[in-house]
Amino acid sequence: MEIGHVALLARLKLSGDEKELFSRQVGSIINYVDKLSELDVKDIEPTAHVLQVNNVFREDRSRPSLPREKALQNAPESSESFYRVPKIIE
Repeated sequence: MEIGHVALLARLKLSGDEKELFSRQVGSIINYVDKLSELDVKDIEPTAHVLQVNNVFREDRSRPSLPREKALQNAPESSESFYRVPKIIE
């Protein structure tokens, strides 16, 4: 991996010693990941999470919402029943 190129893309200024250090560290990580490919995982079921996770859904019910006047009471500016915000697109 070209550490200098990655540093340039990330807008980082690295010294020669730092480039050498990071290059060794990244190489070590890549070697470790390569070791994982040696494992026999054909009888292991793929998982997305270590623990069994189930979504907990609540019943979808209609509830009264905040009154419009109360929702707008702390707005710096409002117009009719809407928030007014500064124009940001010409």
